[in-house]
Amino acid sequence: MKPTEILSNEHRVIEQVLQCLGKIADEAESGGKLDKESAEKAVTFFRNFADRCHHGKEEAHLFPAMESKGFSRGCGPTGVMLAEHELGRQHVRGMAENIENASSGDADAIERFVEHARSYVELLTNHIQKEDHCLFPQADQAFSDDDQKKLLSAFQRVESEEMGEGVHEGYLTIANELADHYGVDRAVSTHAGQTAGRCCH
Repeated sequence: MKPTEILSNEHRVIEQVLQCLGKIADEAESGGKLDKESAEKAVTFFRNFADRCHHGKEEAHLFPAMESKGFSRGCGPTGVMLAEHELGRQHVRGMAENIENASSGDADAIERFVEHARSYVELLTNHIQKEDHCLFPQADQAFSDDDQKKLLSAFQRVESEEMGEGVHEGYLTIANELADHYGVDRAVSTHAGQTAGRCCH
């Protein structure tokens, strides 16, 4: 499996939770109260699986590998992706800061949470499309077989050393709990050996 295929598989899991986040926002807006438990699960997932694990692999390994092949950070695709990662972090912080008050029925906090949630869903949905259909094919065209192997090894180190064994599966469980609660189709199974979206095989 290519490193970009691993990242693309992870995108499917992120999209699953983005769908759930949209439903959390809709429910809060229509019901006048945020589901605190679900909102906290979603924020935890996005901070750790989407950002620390997924974006971490891109920022520490994929993007530098692409830049070593001549892609420009200043005016190229990796710079755009990095800027969108940072904007996404701002929206996640905005959601996190408003969970407590929004779950108590504070109308202003609900409005702020919903605004950040919907902006984040739109941002990441478009971001994923750019990576899957533009950035990743460009990377695969530029990388040699040896480059791909080195990148796979780097991804495996992120999983085992930086994230920790079993941590990835824990976030897949959160993703599936949210999907089941909100009637969203699961992207993956959490059973060992059947996890299509696993970071590293």
